[in-house]
Amino acid sequence: MLSLVIVVLVLVAAGFIVWANDKRHTKYGMALPAGVAVAIGVLSWIICNVAGFTYRPGLTWLPWILPMVVGSLAAVAAAIYLGRTRHVRDVQRLTQILRRQ
Repeated sequence: MLSLVIVVLVLVAAGFIVWANDKRHTKYGMALPAGVAVAIGVLSWIICNVAGFTYRPGLTWLPWILPMVVGSLAAVAAAIYLGRTRHVRDVQRLTQILRRQ
């Protein structure tokens, strides 16, 4: 259970770091990358533990490192995707509003 707590804390920190380093972070919420990182990381932690990688010699690192890497990559992917799509949609909506007047 301690590994889950450490994984969640690292993923929350990674999510906030991703948000802070994204130049389009004003387009989505501050907790979104952290939430995505935690959700994906916890899911991969559960899968690793159910698969039995917890106490195997040579594989005990897998439920620790893999969820952190996968969750961080998911936060980066979510930030990139949402930053681009929200920016394009905001510009389209603003253009539509300005053309009406």
